[in-house]
Amino acid sequence: MFFCVHHISKNFSSALYSSANNRKNGGIPEKNSVSVTKSQLSPKVHEGLGIIEYFSGKKLLITGATGFLAKVLVEKIPRTIPEVDKLFLLIKASDKEAAMERLMNEIVNTELFKCLRETHEMLFESFISSKLVPVAGNMREMNIGIEEDVANLIAGEVDVIINSAATTTFDQRLDVALDINTKGAARIVNFAKKCKKLKLYVHVSTAYASRQTEGKIIEESFGNGHYAANSAGMNETPDKHVHGLNIEAEMKLASEMIESSKENEIDQDLKDLGMSRARKYGWQNTYAFTKAMGEMVVEDTKGELPVIIIRPSIIESTFKEPIPGWIEGNRMIDPIILLYGKGKLPGFFVNPNMALDLVPADIVVNSTLAAIAKHGGKESKQEDSNSNDHVYQFTSSVANPLIMRDMADLVYQHFSVSPCFDCEGNPVQISAFKFFDFIEDLKSIEHFKYMADLYEPYAFFDGRFDNNKVEKLWECLSEEERKEFGFDVSSIDWKDYIIRVHIHGLRKHVMKETVLK
Repeated sequence: MFFCVHHISKNFSSALYSSANNRKNGGIPEKNSVSVTKSQLSPKVHEGLGIIEYFSGKKLLITGATGFLAKVLVEKIPRTIPEVDKLFLLIKASDKEAAMERLMNEIVNTELFKCLRETHEMLFESFISSKLVPVAGNMREMNIGIEEDVANLIAGEVDVIINSAATTTFDQRLDVALDINTKGAARIVNFAKKCKKLKLYVHVSTAYASRQTEGKIIEESFGNGHYAANSAGMNETPDKHVHGLNIEAEMKLASEMIESSKENEIDQDLKDLGMSRARKYGWQNTYAFTKAMGEMVVEDTKGELPVIIIRPSIIESTFKEPIPGWIEGNRMIDPIILLYGKGKLPGFFVNPNMALDLVPADIVVNSTLAAIAKHGGKESKQEDSNSNDHVYQFTSSVANPLIMRDMADLVYQHFSVSPCFDCEGNPVQISAFKFFDFIEDLKSIEHFKYMADLYEPYAFFDGRFDNNKVEKLWECLSEEERKEFGFDVSSIDWKDYIIRVHIHGLRKHVMKETVLK
């Protein structure tokens, strides 16, 4: 059973974030281990960042508003900070009416907003309409597709811009991925520079944009001049400069292929081109490649614009709020989990000893709000262009690693106790999750072989994302802020989260199962 957060006592809410410090077996706590929070270990009582005070009266522009992460953010702010003035939500639509329809159907009328609806009851619709403003636009168009009069209004009023718009398909067509993830970043930065009151621009990237694939991956930016299109890049240290990368040349390659490919082959040709270009320069796929270039564009064009870059790892279902386990769509490892539970996949091509870097969506949102409150105040100074203080990795593989072997065991435990049922109503019997050494082991089913090839860079990823700056950010929160905006990933009990929260959420919200044990 799911409970809305406002129905949970403060003590229970706090308990959900209790931390098991002596973790073994990839971050899974030992049986009967005693948990204490970081705040309990610290004798210092912090005044806090003033998160609620900061957002009170503010106007925000959020792009990619119909995306999974943005929806959790859009629900969180008015629920916990009703004093916020307005959230302008950029929605891909032909006009305001179409944008309003998408806002209501895809965001407001989802189960995600159940708690807000119950809190405001008859006043819910008027409350929502006073806070959420749909804005028809398109990240692939000049001025991000906003009509001139609306754009001028927003530019004169907005305090914070959060750019979460992206295409997250691993093997997206190169031209499409470049247009949204890379050129789109340039368009939103140009728009941000027109905003007279803007206090902060927040760029949502991915931890995998870093390009590093092994060892500890620290929270650092690419810096200025990291690709060949900027001659200043040649003066950068080798690890910062991506040798030979020219963003304009990548765009030209995509355009040339559009001209030369046959109509019935163009989609696959552009997908193959994106993957080959990404791997040529050391990224896992087209998504990570174009998101990295988006970061590069932001760093090189921001000028005096105050910027923070956030890099979540694999964003999964909500940990606690507004309801545990809320998720939308099959994300990263989820198709494997569900196919395994249905008895259609015995295992996967993956390193059992790798750290699987998961982070629940609500923890990403809370971290983001804290980072904004810290960097968006009047006292914040423009970051030096070579500083890394503005880059945050919202990750778990260093702070609280979940080892793939343990993850597989937890998935097995869940479906052994709560099996799926076949079309005749019989429980599906599963065996222990198998770890294949070769893609060819999946050759009997071509689709799974394709999945294994696509996921291989992640399935054998040997890096771990440090979140040192995020931990320092956590130390700045007051006790009340830690209860309302908790994001301590070391507090996550992976066994409880995977077995009772995440997979339960997948089966309810993705598989649409109505009865679960």
